[in-house]
Amino acid sequence: MMSSALRARLAALGLIAPLVAFLVVFFFWPLATMMMASVTDGTVRGVMPETAVALSAWDGNSPPSPEMQQALVSDLRKPVDQLAFGDAVRRLNSELSGFRSLMSHTTSAVRDSQEGQALDLATIDPRWGEPKYWLAMKHAMPLYTDRYLLAAADLERDGAGNIAAVDAGASANRQIMLRTFLIAATVTVLCALIGLPYALIAASATGWVRAALLIAVLLPLWTSLLVRTAAWFILLQNEGLINEALKAIGLISAPLPLIFNRTGVVIAMTHVLLPFMVLPIYSGLLTIPANLMPAAASLGASRLKAFRHVLLPLAFPGLMSGSLLVFMVALGYYITPALVGGPNDQMISSVIAFFATGTANWGMAGALGLILLAVTTVLYLVYGRLSRSPTMVGT
Repeated sequence: MMSSALRARLAALGLIAPLVAFLVVFFFWPLATMMMASVTDGTVRGVMPETAVALSAWDGNSPPSPEMQQALVSDLRKPVDQLAFGDAVRRLNSELSGFRSLMSHTTSAVRDSQEGQALDLATIDPRWGEPKYWLAMKHAMPLYTDRYLLAAADLERDGAGNIAAVDAGASANRQIMLRTFLIAATVTVLCALIGLPYALIAASATGWVRAALLIAVLLPLWTSLLVRTAAWFILLQNEGLINEALKAIGLISAPLPLIFNRTGVVIAMTHVLLPFMVLPIYSGLLTIPANLMPAAASLGASRLKAFRHVLLPLAFPGLMSGSLLVFMVALGYYITPALVGGPNDQMISSVIAFFATGTANWGMAGALGLILLAVTTVLYLVYGRLSRSPTMVGT
């Protein structure tokens, strides 16, 4: 007979099984797929397996051997999926420019020849006699690679296999990544400067005033992100409500540049992410006893001193939680910078979307996404460490 304790455990597992299945299918599996895509590169190897075996024994310096040439001929004669073959050619062309035309010409010549006929690829195209094309194929053959992770940081491996910076102007991933962190940090600071006083006012208010303040800060969460961004697009343009109001009261004579620049992106993102700062601070303030500030005043502390030494330390955990939420959400913003910002204000999410949907380069998209995942994980661990520190516990 099954014991009652075992039945209770099985019943509890049955209750959480749908949640576990949901997390595995919609969270952990896509996450693992993204991480694998950033370190795997079997596109060329899957289309040219015999060439991969032949190149594994080649030193990379000697002239191409007949065995390597016949292995490539054998691979090109086999029927393969055209989509996979096109991906392999694009991968080789990214390794060394000129492979697209070389493979197209060579494939046509090989398939037009008789089955079993030995071919000299150098007679089809003289470039097959140059070791650099075979070396590029050898570099593209390994199943696991750090190519995408290095490229995400504007790095690459040179001919000797050493890590080196890419040519200036060839990639701007590092610059865009730094821009993403800067915009996210700016939005986080602005949300903290606005959210802390707002949460203090909301926590000290009562009745309908508190309800009105909370509804005002919750409205962005109840509105579609695209609608909110489109509203800021209308407000910030040269003929928008903000510029027209400033001109009507005589503060400006010409429209302020508030859109298609960094200013518009920061304003729109601050408005959208402000609730993620206000709500953690507000919930933390509600747990603070209301008699602490009067007690500090009765002991001779001024309002500013009581705020600094009593209220602010107690509100600090909520401020840290809000800052962590705002920063992590801001790192992945895509729609707002795309609509409100200019070319120099696009964040790393736009680059990830370009690689994923524009060029189908899942390796680069996964590598950039993995960097963002690593940053947010480190931030979460730092926050967890700070929240358990003696200073936080003492406050």
